[in-house]
Amino acid sequence: MVAPAALPAAGLFYWVGALGALYAAALASYRLLAGLRVWVLGSGAAAVGPALGAWAVITGATDGIGKAYAEELARRGMKVVLISRSKEKLDQVSTEIREKYKVETKVIVADFGEREDIYNGIKAGLEGLEIGVLVNNVGISYAYPEYFIDIPELEKTIDKMVNINIMSVCKMTRLVLPGMLERSKGIILNIASASGMCPTPLLTLYSATKAFVDYFSRGLDAEYKSKGIIVQSVLPYYVATKMSKIRKPTLDKPSPERYVRAALGTVGLQSQTNGYLPHALMGWVISLLPTSTAINLIMKTNKQIRARYFKKMKEK
Repeated sequence: MVAPAALPAAGLFYWVGALGALYAAALASYRLLAGLRVWVLGSGAAAVGPALGAWAVITGATDGIGKAYAEELARRGMKVVLISRSKEKLDQVSTEIREKYKVETKVIVADFGEREDIYNGIKAGLEGLEIGVLVNNVGISYAYPEYFIDIPELEKTIDKMVNINIMSVCKMTRLVLPGMLERSKGIILNIASASGMCPTPLLTLYSATKAFVDYFSRGLDAEYKSKGIIVQSVLPYYVATKMSKIRKPTLDKPSPERYVRAALGTVGLQSQTNGYLPHALMGWVISLLPTSTAINLIMKTNKQIRARYFKKMKEK
């Protein structure tokens, strides 16, 4: 026989469980409807083009996602400013884009790993340009997953990663945003990483810098969307680039060109996006897991990647 005192407690647990299930169902329905709006019913891609301003500025523009953004924006008729540290690569990409898309290009050589004195040169190079789109893409990661204290050249890596992944986003936004505000229109796309959505053991410093980019972007979007400015946090999973060391694109690891086309379609529809439907599904699944479970799963995966890396090094 159940003690009378236990009955109220059982009723409480019932209602807590029922309300929890109702909340989970409502949240899942909302995410499903939001997903349909972005991936099936609507696209923000048409809004990204010369109507925002004649020029698009892209950092880290000579490879991977940055180059793909430069090419896609040029294809839409925007003039492009390419910023990177290699003059040779910049000139090559600039020539390719100019010849293929018949748009004006401009190159600015800057090593974002250096201290902030580089931004005076960038400011001078952007002087007088009507900038409609800024893509803060430049970034660095680890050579392989590693425990924080064991990262090679740790002190140098800390300074370099903070300068490139964090400082560049803040400083470039500071340079470009005032002109956008004067015209009450503009788009800033900050390329973060899905590793910034959850603590990522063995990529801890990189993950933390990308979490900063995500929070910074969403905060700015809330501040300036009423003034006609869109700021979007873009959080890709793996894309087939030199940085990821993935050579062959697959469905879940797309080419930079395929990823960028999809990501541009979310502009104006999502302030925070994984940019690509398979990545959005992966992010949704991870978000359903308890944080501790997700961290342990990521830790296990990165340990395996680290082990494979050292095995290859021994075999060489």
